[in-house]
Amino acid sequence: MSTIKTLVNDSSVADFISSFADTEQKRSDSFELLKIMESYTGHQPKMWGPSIIGFGSYHYKSERSRQEGDWPLVGFSPRKAAISLYVYMATPVNDALLEELGKFKMGKGCIYVKKLSDINMEVFRKMMGETIQRLQEKFPA
Repeated sequence: MSTIKTLVNDSSVADFISSFADTEQKRSDSFELLKIMESYTGHQPKMWGPSIIGFGSYHYKSERSRQEGDWPLVGFSPRKAAISLYVYMATPVNDALLEELGKFKMGKGCIYVKKLSDINMEVFRKMMGETIQRLQEKFPA
């Protein structure tokens, strides 16, 4: 069984954003996301691995393998090509919300946005709420 590399750590979130976000727009959007996500979730931001900022956590057990571990409830990363938003769980509610989200690209487990002004932040908050609720139902503490 492989070892999970993306673990929560004590690295500074602010230092990571300041050094990793490669444009002023990404830095500004990242600090705005910190405020929005911390306020919405009630969780302090934590670094997960070298490049993901997560809020809260849950313990999962894979249905397809023996892998299990901890993962943030929601999070983001200011990557080079776009900001990766880890707020999506495939549910009928979230699928409907995607129609209203705005301009984005869908990845395998995340949503890519160029800048926050491209998306509807109220829809973003609803999506976070739906994902957190479903994760907590599927993986109770």
